[in-house]
Amino acid sequence: MSASFTQEEVNINDGLHAGDFPIRSKPVTLISGQNLKRGAVLGIITASDKATLSLSASSDGSEDVNCILAEDTDASSGDVETIAYITGDFNSNKLTFGTGHTAASTRDAFRDLSIFIVEAVPA
Repeated sequence: MSASFTQEEVNINDGLHAGDFPIRSKPVTLISGQNLKRGAVLGIITASDKATLSLSASSDGSEDVNCILAEDTDASSGDVETIAYITGDFNSNKLTFGTGHTAASTRDAFRDLSIFIVEAVPA
């Protein structure tokens, strides 16, 4: 069974989404050994095509940011299929960046992917 969520779940008002650019998602396999929260910035390991928290010092392809985790996912005990955002506007304060990445350092790469990192204005 593949991971999925309803439109209602996409509209969770937790502050992660920060604009009206169309939100699109794709299924990804989160590699074993991770327990990540919604908003984690992911890279894709070239050899396995599996997602992992993107770390700038990696050298397996996952150092390049690729997508944003759409739901809390526990892959502590094994690979897990989940959902990741591939387009949209996202609040930089609600993202989890791996070591060596920041909103500023990933903004241009994400823009090329139609993912826009914005500084949210407090209400």
